[in-house]
Amino acid sequence: MDTTSITTWRKSSYSGGGGACIQVANGFSTVTPVRDSKDPSGPALLFSSTAWQSFVTAVRTGEFDTR
Repeated sequence: MDTTSITTWRKSSYSGGGGACIQVANGFSTVTPVRDSKDPSGPALLFSSTAWQSFVTAVRTGEFDTR
């Protein structure tokens, strides 16, 4: 699926500084495309909407915090 030509990408609000950013695309009913902002013409990973929502919830609740 060539998601670069059919969607608008946005930077994740949870991306860190220093260029270590991801971009996500909304508007897909069953998947969430994710790509590296440093390589916008590179490949996108496609996550099921359920898996992506679980990941976002885990980030918001601090499940991955290492401090």
